[in-house]
Amino acid sequence: MKHSSSSQLSGVRKFRQYLPLKTGHRVLDFALVLVPAAFLVAYVSSSAVLIFSASALGIIPLAASLGKATDDLSSRLGEKLGGLLNATMGNATELIIAFFALREGHQAVVKASLSGSIIGNVLLVLGTSVWVGGIGRQRQTFDRRAVSASVTMMFIAVIALVMPAVYALSVHGNLSTGMPALDRFSLWTGGVLIGLYACGLLFQIRNRETPLTSEGADDRVEPSWMPAISLLIATALIAVLSEMLVNQISAAQHALGLSSMFIGVVVVATVGNAAEHSTAIMMAHKNKMDLTLSICIGSSVQVALFVAPVLVFASYLLGNPMQLFFSPLEIAGIALATLTLEMIVNDGETVWFEGAELIAAYLILGIAFYLVPG
Repeated sequence: MKHSSSSQLSGVRKFRQYLPLKTGHRVLDFALVLVPAAFLVAYVSSSAVLIFSASALGIIPLAASLGKATDDLSSRLGEKLGGLLNATMGNATELIIAFFALREGHQAVVKASLSGSIIGNVLLVLGTSVWVGGIGRQRQTFDRRAVSASVTMMFIAVIALVMPAVYALSVHGNLSTGMPALDRFSLWTGGVLIGLYACGLLFQIRNRETPLTSEGADDRVEPSWMPAISLLIATALIAVLSEMLVNQISAAQHALGLSSMFIGVVVVATVGNAAEHSTAIMMAHKNKMDLTLSICIGSSVQVALFVAPVLVFASYLLGNPMQLFFSPLEIAGIALATLTLEMIVNDGETVWFEGAELIAAYLILGIAFYLVPG
């Protein structure tokens, strides 16, 4: 049971211990050129599509830098404070993007990005990881008990996302969001989810296992204040690029003929979680499936139990209320993704073909989201 709790909520912290590799440093340093490139594009171009694309690409290496800075700072704060910092900052990039989107009134994009993060982690990222990791191997195994606990948390999240729509249909006979009761429902449910997340953190801290050690970690010693400075700089730059991205959402949607749902589910969700995506695939390639599953499922659990309710409360403070009321297509996508995940992992092993099945499921849902009218 102790191992199960740790796997649920510490996946982000575990995977970041693999970021400070020499190869990772070189790739990250090279990718950071996308940040000034995004500002240059915004300065010389008036194309909403170009600015939107450049901003999205610039956020990706900054998200990786933010993750590394968080991990470095956590190692200096001690086990309890460090674990709390990692648990809070695990999806910081997505929170920042969503904050600016909420401020501009893009509630549909924010909710779609939450749905897309869950669906993408469970189907696309895990599917790609299983497929890549299974190449050349007969099968890969993992701790089924830890995964089972995480999947249970996902089902609780599905309950929280489904019930507002069920309530609206049962009491009012339609899926209208203009009901004061749904505002209360969203706030109360958000409080329950954050309470559950806090209980999970408390259990994790009290039953923490020995931390993993980094393979081939960089031996360079940095001053104690450097991680904090890096964290602040990365957060500030992500905030600036996020505002640039959000300001171009409407114009980019119109130019590309895409819906808010597709922009949120595919584009924003991918940008906010790109660093985790690449690391999960890399760990699967190294046959570290417990860590891969911890990243994919743990990130989805964090989005559902922490990020979503925090954004609901923030939306009311910003004067643009957002309800935990998702469209039938989003609800179906999350529920079907969770059911598919359960069927894939319930035997404690995976093969490459199961990865192909998860990717196929994501593509089918992606087609549905793409065909939603703009």
